[in-house]
Amino acid sequence: MEQAKEPGSAAAVLGWLVLAALAPGAAHLRAGRRRTGLVLISCYAAMLLAVLAVVLTSDLGTLLGSATQNSWITAVMIGTGLLGAAWFTLIVHSFVVLRPGRLGPAGQALTGTLAGLLAIVVVVPFGYAAHSANTYRQALGHIFQPPELADQPPAPEPEPEDPWAGRERVNILLLGGDADDNRTGVRTDSMHLASIDVRSGNTVLFSLPRNLEDVRFRPGTPMARRFPGGFDLPKDAGGGSSDLLNSVWEYADAHPELFGGKQHQGPKVLMDTIGYTLGLDVDWYALVNMWGFARLIDAIGGITITVEQDVVFGKYNEGLVKAGTRRLKGADAMWYARSRTFSDDYTRMRRQRCVIGALLDQADPATILTRFNQVARATKNLIRTDVPQPMLQHLVPLALKVKNAEVTSLQFVPPLINTGYPDWDEIRSLAQKAIRESSRPEGPVAASASPSASPAPASPSTSPSISPSISPSISPSISPSISPSASPSKTPAPKKKSAKQDGDDPVQGLTQGCGPSARS
Repeated sequence: MEQAKEPGSAAAVLGWLVLAALAPGAAHLRAGRRRTGLVLISCYAAMLLAVLAVVLTSDLGTLLGSATQNSWITAVMIGTGLLGAAWFTLIVHSFVVLRPGRLGPAGQALTGTLAGLLAIVVVVPFGYAAHSANTYRQALGHIFQPPELADQPPAPEPEPEDPWAGRERVNILLLGGDADDNRTGVRTDSMHLASIDVRSGNTVLFSLPRNLEDVRFRPGTPMARRFPGGFDLPKDAGGGSSDLLNSVWEYADAHPELFGGKQHQGPKVLMDTIGYTLGLDVDWYALVNMWGFARLIDAIGGITITVEQDVVFGKYNEGLVKAGTRRLKGADAMWYARSRTFSDDYTRMRRQRCVIGALLDQADPATILTRFNQVARATKNLIRTDVPQPMLQHLVPLALKVKNAEVTSLQFVPPLINTGYPDWDEIRSLAQKAIRESSRPEGPVAASASPSASPAPASPSTSPSISPSISPSISPSISPSISPSASPSKTPAPKKKSAKQDGDDPVQGLTQGCGPSARS
């Protein structure tokens, strides 16, 4: 058999070396080592076909969900490390079989130097992938701590055939914390509960005002025994109130004696309180540091928002977010969402809803992947949650459903309710109505959970009963049982009638009134 001719110039050696980096085995075939070359190129083709088959036959949500598991992350780190070493060895061996020693001294020096650089260059992507996977694993480890570190019993692995344990909806409490170095405790100044239909992804975002007064607690709980008539504390020295809804977490954390000496009961108490108020079972919570959220927005390159009018902020009103459709960096986006200067809590809640909608619309998988390390670093100390890490492989596909599903919003603000004298039955009734409308099928959807009881309608004399659909194994942090007959009691104080007219629908699209830049 006639041997293949060897490259006779430095340019030819380098050309075949570059080709070998893109198509392993090419240099060996050129040098006449056909068996080795065919084995290398066949293995490479088989690897590409396997990757293509996985991409074409697998659901994107399932793939991304699997990527949240430590076993997969570890496999990626090991795999990219091995592939990087293999490609480095391939370049070196390809250079050797091309026999650069036949070249003159200058050609040998040139090809040797460039071959060494090429060997390093081909390793860089694999090193970057391994580093990104490690950063990702560390971020998940910080955010999703094992239950034993969070003073909770270990949660069993969810059943793969029905991770939702027969539930039709998953309820996640989204909180914006106002903690700071010069402030004591955690004030949850932004409180939204996302109720998600696990089949369709249709979501209702319930927004509760920070200044909701006379908050009621579930009967039989330590907070209900301490405040049987509602959350009521003496006024602060400056005349302010520390007994609003946004103070529940802080108060519970500051009084462990109410819970038999148990520390850090704030999240559990706030989840149970908001769930009791709305007539829903809250599965998990996620607390986002507001200024950490600004870093996340910066990590994805900012968000485009339509600012309907100038928003003034700062201690001396020195800051300004100008009106118009513009791309806001993290700090300006947060001031837009948080400022109450020349405004009020309810306008601020609407702006917060607009920011959430813009982030949901614009933080697409492609953007996150291209800015992966920045996003991972920004989220590392941004989020505090009790979601078990094993549930992420199911929540990620659900989040992708939500992105393409109908997301509506219901804000419990005046004139819909009176925050000073809330009508708890009305709040509960409106929440159940919004859930029923969100769950109404509008076309064929992919079933991902077994049927379970729908939310019970309100009776004329009491608030709607709660269906005990939450499995303790899935939601270890909430109260272990919920009485079907429990409902918030009406406050004895006089109530103002709701200003909502007959036929008005308080449920809105998530970005309704947020301008043309947001998702409709």
